Amino acid sequence: MTNMAPTKDKLFLKNPKIHKFEFNDQVASVFDDMVSRSVPFYNEIHRIILDLSGRILQKNDLVHDLGCSTGTTIALMDKHMKAQKKPVRFVGVDSSESMLKKCRTKLKRKNVTDVELFHQDICELDMEKSGMVIMNYTLQFIPTHKREKLLKNIHKSLRKNGILIMSEKITSTNRTVNNLLINLYHDFKKRNGYSELEIARKRNALENVLIPIPSSKQLTLLRKAGFKKVEEIFRWYNFACFIGIK
Repeated sequence: MTNMAPTKDKLFLKNPKIHKFEFNDQVASVFDDMVSRSVPFYNEIHRIILDLSGRILQKNDLVHDLGCSTGTTIALMDKHMKAQKKPVRFVGVDSSESMLKKCRTKLKRKNVTDVELFHQDICELDMEKSGMVIMNYTLQFIPTHKREKLLKNIHKSLRKNGILIMSEKITSTNRTVNNLLINLYHDFKKRNGYSELEIARKRNALENVLIPIPSSKQLTLLRKAGFKKVEEIFRWYNFACFIGIK
């Protein structure tokens, strides 16, 4: 069997000239390793998504994955729902063609067939009626003035009792607490093999590209979008997962 271990992320160690983070070929080539070492409880978030999928989704439901990146979530969900005898359809959308190339390869390897992939700005997406929308660390890259409209579009697209699952990096409204959480997060990245230099370079590259907001504001945005049933269902320091049920 071919070894499909992800390429080790040494992007910010080898290349000091990355001044603005982009989901280009360089990032796509190491993304699976990058996200597994940079996002705390990444596997557990997928476990949450699978658990919710089994309870919420109906056979042949449509699932939108907005910011589908390399297709990990779609591949896991496809396997899980088929095992439950409730296969579903997928639409994956990403603004990065580099990420979609990796996604196509992975989904083909995982025998995911009932899926359509689109290279598009999710803010301009005309969404079909669906049972679930997933945004894993996606909204944080959308300009803040566009987020409410996007969430309203998502709410409108969901069927009755459909669900939005949204994972995000967040901030604290208290500066002291926020700085502490940032430092704790950096400790997490160091435990996963990143150097101080890599952490600093990546943080600089993400400045004004990834814009997190407090958990309370995330919940307010969801309510403004029309979701009456909202909750923060998981949190680790400055990362959280939210649900909104229509």
